[in-house]
Amino acid sequence: MPPIHSGNTSYELFCAAMVMMMTPGLAFFYGGMVQTKNLLTILMQCFVSLGITTIMWFVVGYSMSFGQTWGGLGIIGDPFQYAFLRNITLNTLYNNDPVLGIPLLVHVSYQMMFAIITPALITGAFANRVTFKAYMLFLTAWLILVYFPFCHMIWHPEGILFKWGVLDFAGGIVVHNTAGLAALASILYIGKRRIVENTAHNIPLIALGTGLLWFGWYGFNAGSEFRVDSITASAFLNTDISASFAAATWMFIEWFTTRRPKFVGLLTGAVAGLATITPCAGYVSPSTAALIGIMAGVVCFYAVALTNKLGWDDALDVWGVHGVGGLIGVIFLGIFASKAWNPAGADGLLLGGVDFFGKQCAAVLISSIWAFVFTYGMLWIIDQITPVRVNPEDEEKGLDGGLHGERAYQEGSM
Repeated sequence: MPPIHSGNTSYELFCAAMVMMMTPGLAFFYGGMVQTKNLLTILMQCFVSLGITTIMWFVVGYSMSFGQTWGGLGIIGDPFQYAFLRNITLNTLYNNDPVLGIPLLVHVSYQMMFAIITPALITGAFANRVTFKAYMLFLTAWLILVYFPFCHMIWHPEGILFKWGVLDFAGGIVVHNTAGLAALASILYIGKRRIVENTAHNIPLIALGTGLLWFGWYGFNAGSEFRVDSITASAFLNTDISASFAAATWMFIEWFTTRRPKFVGLLTGAVAGLATITPCAGYVSPSTAALIGIMAGVVCFYAVALTNKLGWDDALDVWGVHGVGGLIGVIFLGIFASKAWNPAGADGLLLGGVDFFGKQCAAVLISSIWAFVFTYGMLWIIDQITPVRVNPEDEEKGLDGGLHGERAYQEGSM
């Protein structure tokens, strides 16, 4: 057996479990926002990703994301190298690094949790109006055409954007920007809800979901160092600082504009801060994380307001929070990154890193266009196979009963 670093290995396994918990947290966060007649549908869309994405990751996903680059292009990994996790044994180490001492199986598990939650994020945008069959096809195609390629391009040493020098500590591009732009493409293709109900049915459920997301995000960000050291501690602290400053900023802006402090706004602001700090977490100082949190609260609040003004029916604000949060987070990394806080990183624009800033901006532009175009295109293709949008009767009476024949609550219990 190769030398196993018990500290790094146990920590990464715990972080993987924390990230897994984020998907049920997201389900509760979204579930509290929709009406009771659509609650089970949004829960099922999130939870089904736990099963289907895990199967895809086992069969081909990990290989396409972290296998040797296919065709020398640096865009996708060899789908056969690790298919069905072949060529991985108990003795296979992550990066073949005996000092790091993490079994490759741990890396498979940790990264699988990222793949699970990313397409689940998109579900909030088209809540209450997509058929389950179309969603299953979408989930499968989106992982293959969007998530796996960007996972490879940015996080694999042979990936084209990795070799270019693009940084993304924990998924500002790979997770949040791609999911957010996919959400935007979805709402533009599918169109508005016939019955728009934007009043949350269960705010405590939203709070529970936020708490699970916030807790899991420590594993999401601090686990992405793949070791336990001072940078891990910095990423952990930066995660909390950004979320807290963004939550307070969102609350104060909403308080000023509506004359009332809103709890849902506070919770949404926290998620915006978490999404925005994700690409930066291990590359910036805590004071910079505070500034990033403030800017996340401001920019994402007004992005949501702009979405509403334009009439885009982003039911649960996925584009405004995750898409915009991930986008500005990658740009902020290009501005504020400092080698003083991570020698393996880069110096941002404020420290003379003009070239690095340009690469970050170019990478987020590429990911935005790719995610939008591929998502819009695959929805059109799926629509030729099976209707993407539910029929008016099911949309009116609710998708829980119309599509699944189940109800979240007994009549009169809520």
